Amino acid sequence: MSALKAFLQPSLAGVTKEVIISDRFKGEDGKPVPFVIKAISQKENERLSRMSRKTAKVDGVPMEKTDTILYTRRLILACVQTPDFSDQEICKYYGTEDPLEVPSQMLSIGEYSRLSEAILELNDMKSAGEKLEEAKNS
Repeated sequence: MSALKAFLQPSLAGVTKEVIISDRFKGEDGKPVPFVIKAISQKENERLSRMSRKTAKVDGVPMEKTDTILYTRRLILACVQTPDFSDQEICKYYGTEDPLEVPSQMLSIGEYSRLSEAILELNDMKSAGEKLEEAKNS
């Protein structure tokens, strides 16, 4: 019975974290403003994954495949609470009506990568090999 208790733990979904993605985004006080990211449930992750599937023909046979770029965009939109990429003002500023496009318009390659990595880490999505490599390098 005691082993069962070890598995009765609350989900990480909803846990938030502030991360500094870049010194470029500064508040009125001149200090970097953090992005607020949150963990999502596996159920939400599956929904994002299903929404990001496309059918492609392989040797004439239709096969479903996840569009990883679209999935990453959906994951970022689902996990970033601040700034709100769906806000009309931010969409207009970055020249798009689609909130999925805001991060790629707003962020440099490095900033986008840091944001993606922070989201993966918060959602415990890094592989065991990646975690081992990080431990070796620290």
